[in-house]
Amino acid sequence: MRRLSIILSTLALLVCSGFAHAQDKAPEKAAEPAAAAAPAAEAAAPAAATAAAPAAAKSTTNKGDIAWMMTCTALVLLMSIPALALFYGGMVRSKNMLSVLMQVFVVFSLVTVLWCIYGYSLAFTEGNAFIGGFDRLFLKGAVIDAVKGEYAMAATFSKGVVIPELVFIAFQCTFAAITCCLILGAFAERIKFSAVLIFTVIWFTFSYLPIAHMVWFWPGPDAYTAANLVDKLNGTAGYLWQLGALDFAGGTVVHINAGVAGLIGAYLVGKRIGFGREAMKPHNLTMTMTGAALLWVGWFGFNAGSALEANNTAALAFINTFLATACAVLSWTFAEWMFKGKPSMLGAASGAVAGLVAITPAAGNVGIAGAFVIGSLAGVFCLWGVNGLKRLLNVDDSLDVFGVHAIGGIFGAIFTGIFNAPSLGGPGFPNNWFEGNPGFGSIGAQVWIQIQAVGITVLWTAVVALIAFKIADVIVGLRVSEEEEREGLDINSHGETAYHM
Repeated sequence: MRRLSIILSTLALLVCSGFAHAQDKAPEKAAEPAAAAAPAAEAAAPAAATAAAPAAAKSTTNKGDIAWMMTCTALVLLMSIPALALFYGGMVRSKNMLSVLMQVFVVFSLVTVLWCIYGYSLAFTEGNAFIGGFDRLFLKGAVIDAVKGEYAMAATFSKGVVIPELVFIAFQCTFAAITCCLILGAFAERIKFSAVLIFTVIWFTFSYLPIAHMVWFWPGPDAYTAANLVDKLNGTAGYLWQLGALDFAGGTVVHINAGVAGLIGAYLVGKRIGFGREAMKPHNLTMTMTGAALLWVGWFGFNAGSALEANNTAALAFINTFLATACAVLSWTFAEWMFKGKPSMLGAASGAVAGLVAITPAAGNVGIAGAFVIGSLAGVFCLWGVNGLKRLLNVDDSLDVFGVHAIGGIFGAIFTGIFNAPSLGGPGFPNNWFEGNPGFGSIGAQVWIQIQAVGITVLWTAVVALIAFKIADVIVGLRVSEEEEREGLDINSHGETAYHM
């Protein structure tokens, strides 16, 4: 453990020095940072920026918005602990149940600490098109302005409407933490706990934070005070935001990012002993169903909370999350019934997650028709992802992270570009942030932008994941011994067992 502590500390110092150039480009902070994106559709749905807000004097807070966002933050926490932990834990063999719970619990905690040290600052302050700066290092300035005696504020989707920046920090922290936890399912039951932690620090720093910045960072609505400032302000945003990519709550940032990293990990860690020859059935589908149900509940905070206000956009994201998930449960269940002869509980639970994943980038960006189509097709696409595609890839993705999260995220991201169109019931998105009028170019153009965002995310996270796993392998090794794997990670990695028979 002493060795691991030294390793993690060294990595943190390397991170700070590696991104130091971004600090030089960051502007001087104002007391009230601007935040977020358009209510109905632009690329940075949950994003908050920390650029100065010229309209700060007129900004107001609403206790309902604050209460809503704090509730949503707690709901996203529920998605990881206990929802994801139970969903994943029920699918592994009983000898590895505790190891999954431990990995999710500790990784979530680790990322939370890193987020408050440097993660939030690098993701949501101005630096360059790919990474932010250190204006909020250790959350400096995000609590209270010592001179004015006022709490720092972050803008929402509406000009002049703000929430405490601390609330936004906590909300986005849960996104970062659950993304890292999602990856764990791809190589469950055979990876070293120390390797998990080393990988998490590196991947979170060099993949999650840049992708979040590229997709969700922009100057915020209050910065657009004149028409002649629009192009200049747009130029300070993240690279994918500048392209016009739409991602309401994390199709690229969370699901594609995590799914592709999981696939790389599954290849590098290798297949489980006996994979393809021995039965590796879920040991407790009751837990898996419970976890899936809790994920569905928590996802309302994930998607509807990304509106950053208790408003019409939150209501749209809420009903879309409700509907698309139900559609995906049905489509997965009936497709499985048709092709395999019997509908399974595991299939229904997986269908729910597939629907939740696919509607995430679209939640506040499409209308009801879009939710019907995205949810219904997501169940079928992801069913193919965890069966046909998985066999083609010849990989032991233990809990189908790539087949559900990457495939569902890619599908949802691309179809967001289709159903954002007002002609298909979508809300469109502002084509000029000074005027704030809703607009939409063409479906073909927007779909091409979405494809570019998907491609950049896939390539970025794959390269970072490959490097991160290789570093962890050199330092501590990725995989437990064959004897430890056969006996189980619970007793060998943690000295405990989930069950006492």
